[in-house]
Amino acid sequence: MGVYPSYLKISKRNLKERIEKLFRILENCEICPHRCHVNRAKNERGICKLGILPTVSSYSPHFGEESPLVGNHGSGTIFFTSCNLSCVYCQNYEISQLRRGAEISFERLAEMMIDLQNMGCHNINLVTPSPQVAQIVKALPIAIGMGLKIPLVYNTSSYDSVETLKLLDGIVDIYLPDAKYSDDGIALKYSHCPHYFETMKAAIKEMYRQVGNLKVADSETKVPGVSKGVAIHGVMIRHLVLPDNLAGSEKIFEFTAKEVSKDIFINIMDQYRPCYRAFEYPHLSRQITDEEYKKAVKLARKAGLKLKNGQETERKRLFRGA
Repeated sequence: MGVYPSYLKISKRNLKERIEKLFRILENCEICPHRCHVNRAKNERGICKLGILPTVSSYSPHFGEESPLVGNHGSGTIFFTSCNLSCVYCQNYEISQLRRGAEISFERLAEMMIDLQNMGCHNINLVTPSPQVAQIVKALPIAIGMGLKIPLVYNTSSYDSVETLKLLDGIVDIYLPDAKYSDDGIALKYSHCPHYFETMKAAIKEMYRQVGNLKVADSETKVPGVSKGVAIHGVMIRHLVLPDNLAGSEKIFEFTAKEVSKDIFINIMDQYRPCYRAFEYPHLSRQITDEEYKKAVKLARKAGLKLKNGQETERKRLFRGA
């Protein structure tokens, strides 16, 4: 693959220009689709309640992600504080909604990346990065100077601005987007994000344009220091099945197959459980049934997605495009 990861091929000048563009966006903030138009450069706060500095809850090797991310040594997860969605059932609500975490320096964020690399992690997994893209990219050249050489994973709800994503082209090697809802009314009610479906579709199509289908290290695609089966490049979609088909799974699968790729890696997740404020909403106050999950899988196959059996983990059923 030549120089890997991709961000090592970008010139210092180009990276500096992207950082400058991102921080200009923060001055009248349109970093995500909420377009709050606050001046985060002066620590004005919009929906995400974030200012100019990176804000992080925790970081550590994580072994509960998809197997191509975890490998033998874990995915190097950085949990960024806050989120640009407000899901009433969020399992990480202490971080996303209660905003537990601390502002840190850009140098400290770079050090976290290096710490995770030194622990043997296969990648840097940026969880809920959307409101903090500028901060992440500003920390990147510092981390590169410290010796960072593992890929970045952009782990997102897909409520992302295409304009912002374009500034990540050639920086992010692996995109891990959620495909949460196909009904904008449901998305607004349960996650407080207007126009989610069209926004998500545009975001995932841009991610796919940049990196394509998932590639893992194997006998034909060798990357120094990367073991067989570990993700090196591409898009991995997550879809959480919700009770009473609130996620609108069929339309999501049809979009994915027709407008992205039938060969996409898609993880159809069955681990929904009521958390946070879910018990205030009758439809969300229970786990999904086996029948609901099986129906979602059938719908994915009906849409033309090439799913394989036999790729289950203890935590969740995992399907990968053939």
